[in-house]
Amino acid sequence: MKKVYLDNASTTAMRPEVIQEMTKVMTEDFGNPSSTHSFGRNAKTILELSRKSIAKHFNCAAQEIIFTSGGTEADNWILRSAVEDLKVERIISSKIEHHAVLHAILALQSDYNIQVDYVNVKEDGSLDLTHLSNLLSQEKKTIVSLMHVNNETGTILDLERVGTICKQYNALFHSDTVQSVGKTEIDLQNIPVDFIVASAHKFHGPKGVGFAFVRKNTGLQPLIFGGEQEKGLRAGTEAVHQIAGMAKALSLSYENLEEERSYISDLKKYLIEQLEVHFPGFRINGKKEDFYNIINITLPFSSDKTSMLLFSLDMKGIAVSRGSACQSGSIKPSHVLKEMLSEEDLKLPNLRISFSHYNTKEDIDWLIESLKSV
Repeated sequence: MKKVYLDNASTTAMRPEVIQEMTKVMTEDFGNPSSTHSFGRNAKTILELSRKSIAKHFNCAAQEIIFTSGGTEADNWILRSAVEDLKVERIISSKIEHHAVLHAILALQSDYNIQVDYVNVKEDGSLDLTHLSNLLSQEKKTIVSLMHVNNETGTILDLERVGTICKQYNALFHSDTVQSVGKTEIDLQNIPVDFIVASAHKFHGPKGVGFAFVRKNTGLQPLIFGGEQEKGLRAGTEAVHQIAGMAKALSLSYENLEEERSYISDLKKYLIEQLEVHFPGFRINGKKEDFYNIINITLPFSSDKTSMLLFSLDMKGIAVSRGSACQSGSIKPSHVLKEMLSEEDLKLPNLRISFSHYNTKEDIDWLIESLKSV
């Protein structure tokens, strides 16, 4: 059976070069990077070269990159330390954030009874930045947490503009950049953001590893205690093979960025053209101009097709999703689409289709044929 993977916003296939790099490190450099003997020193060298390599892509200092288990840990750490240690009294976010942010905020609201405000979401999935400015005009120590690229719709936030607004009101700015790191340029010297996070498995690296950018002198404190790893900010022996794989994956992503972005953009354009021909009543949830590797669509099918659509496509070897993989299996409508669509439209079948450079036009043809059979 033909297999087609169109769920790259959930996770991506590892590049062969990344697997080779990780295998080499696991075989030859298995020492503990905190050990002082040669095995440990070799591992430490790999660790710090990986940190420098990652920092270089974002135009930041190596000491501002802290390795974590992924974006979820980094989001939770930043938000919790902001409240506990930086004495933030209010969090401003949006109701279309990833659950790593939304659920962390709810927990902090319960634990500390802090003020939480949500920026209004427009029908096209973008945020009302005038509303953000109005919220920030209240004088309270605040952290703003807004994602760069929405993981369900691909809606893009103007990081530089939001960062400038936050700076104007002396607010801290945290952005979940899990969907954009490795897929677009982020210059941290020119964007006034205090914290960003990333997960390696979103840019063809291994699962279970990521990093946080923590701008120096923010005063963030550790969430996990133990040893003095990661400048004392994240205790626990570093997974050197995963970090080396992540650094390799990121370097390859940025080396091939222009070529792969152009190729994937063409695939998305081709899909839209085919949908217009075969399903003229379909609708894009968001804008055509949203992030180049994600598209969220509502299909002109009856609502009784909704529950079986993913199953039917899976039976034909096609992997797509209705939204975040972190809530797969849920019968509830997407919390993101809930902010954008009417109650009636939410009942209709919708799909999130997300591409990588490993996809082909033949994959899209098979998806279209499979949807026609549904």
